[in-house]
Amino acid sequence: MDNNKLSGDFDSDVALIDSIMRTSESFDLVKRILTPKNGQRCAFFYVAGFANGQVVQDFMRYCLNADDIRLEESTVPFVEASASGEIEKIIKAILAGMTCFIAEGSAEAIMMDMRNMPVRGVEEPENDKVLRGARDGFGETLQPNAALIRRRIRDPRLTFSVCIVGESTKTDVCVCYIDGLADQKLVENLKKQLKDLKLGSVNFQCETLCEALIKKRWYNPFPKVRYTERPDAAAASLLEGSVLIMCDNSPAVMILPTSIFDFFQETDDFSFPPLTGSYLRIVRFSVYIFSIYLTPVWLWLLDHMDSLPNWLHFLALSQESGIPVFWQLLIIEFAIDGMRLASLNTPDVLGSALSIVGGLILGDFAVSSGWFSPDVILYTAFVTIANFTQTSYELGYAIKFMRMLMLVLAYLLGGWGIIIGTAVMLLLIVSNKSIEGCRSYLYPLIPFNGRALIGLIFRVRRQDKTYK
Repeated sequence: MDNNKLSGDFDSDVALIDSIMRTSESFDLVKRILTPKNGQRCAFFYVAGFANGQVVQDFMRYCLNADDIRLEESTVPFVEASASGEIEKIIKAILAGMTCFIAEGSAEAIMMDMRNMPVRGVEEPENDKVLRGARDGFGETLQPNAALIRRRIRDPRLTFSVCIVGESTKTDVCVCYIDGLADQKLVENLKKQLKDLKLGSVNFQCETLCEALIKKRWYNPFPKVRYTERPDAAAASLLEGSVLIMCDNSPAVMILPTSIFDFFQETDDFSFPPLTGSYLRIVRFSVYIFSIYLTPVWLWLLDHMDSLPNWLHFLALSQESGIPVFWQLLIIEFAIDGMRLASLNTPDVLGSALSIVGGLILGDFAVSSGWFSPDVILYTAFVTIANFTQTSYELGYAIKFMRMLMLVLAYLLGGWGIIIGTAVMLLLIVSNKSIEGCRSYLYPLIPFNGRALIGLIFRVRRQDKTYK
């Protein structure tokens, strides 16, 4: 007997699927065998946590009262149904939440979408809030996420192409694009790479896919991919010619291709008039630069206070401490990350109170005990808060690493260290790559596209025509 296909013998087929699914050992895997009034037996296989109990019950009642069960797609009274006799397809469908129906005398099974998957609400993402605009966000279920985008783009060219990745997880991964706007070579390249991926599992969803698709250089901290949990931001990216990779069980979608200038944009920029949006972008860009150079330049200037004009003498330490300034800055950089990790594991009820009280007590004690200078606390607090001017954690840590590198080089080499650190940072940005064959990480600067560059740096008036 061929164990790859149904044989048409009801008892043998049910036993084969039952042995593969091991329904007797897993409480959530259900096997139901019914005998309608016409005597033609039928069997149902489904996952209890995925199936809509009321819908399954109604279909069972229909089968029990049917005079003749003809196993054809055209005769199944259900919206989404497909027939197959291949065991592998049947097992994959059941584990994906479909309900499998087998009738006596047939060598095919009908897979019906009676799913009622556990779904989180579409509340606004915690790390990507806006002052004005839509308040919905992606969840962990692929189909509702696709619906949130389809609701905003009612264009028949909008395409959701799904494939399965992962030998064990068999995760649904979707390539979303607008045909005619997206780069077709990029779309085909992504589909081919996803199809050829040999992964055992996709446990960490988008990050697992990112590491598998993009050849990362561990020493380059700048992000290769931009993420968003906002449907409006995802829809806007599609209309600009980008491609999305959506992964089941992940509330974030990947936006490709990505350039460093894309991180200057935020959703709030488009919720305000062009002048206000442009101002917000200029502030965001200025804070990026300022947060990189503030502490390294200040450390360097402390060694040259005698040669500075009088109006810059406010940069001198207001209070000496027993620890050199360089080590103070490094210690606080690590301490802040430690406090951030602690805040993530603190219950919400206590989180705000402990973070405020802990920051005040630790900061005040560190200064009064002579460990740290108040100036060090001030400058480090500024660069820490500056990281929250954008939503990308990857870019925030890239900026942090560049600042720490320049701190070390400024301590060892002085002003030349800052110049060398800047050169290293520019080299990392220039050499950073996203998906192979895509546009440059510095687009629209390289290759140069003046209109696109102006549109990224400044919030220009929206036009009817979509520019790539």
